[in-house]
Amino acid sequence: MKGYLGEFEELVLLTVANLGKEAYGLGLIRDINERTSRNLSMGAMHSTLTRLEEKGYITSFLGEPTNERGGRRKRYFELTSAGITALSEMKALRDELWANTKVKLSL
Repeated sequence: MKGYLGEFEELVLLTVANLGKEAYGLGLIRDINERTSRNLSMGAMHSTLTRLEEKGYITSFLGEPTNERGGRRKRYFELTSAGITALSEMKALRDELWANTKVKLSL
């Protein structure tokens, strides 16, 4: 694996992948909060998205202005091939660890 991918970074990348064309800041926060019962701030999300973009795992672009946002545009995010590779490598690592664990967990 090239660089370290933190747990929250992985969660954000997976959420970008899940939301597809609707992956923008507030949408990401809402989805993660709902799935994890967290209460994320816009600042935490913004710094993580910036870091992931600097690592080359995502790119961003501005959408069209909307009336609901007072003419402001949403910034949308999408995975890059490096982001897909990072997620794939992380999944392979987790799958290997789960397959080899000696502890049997039940839900």
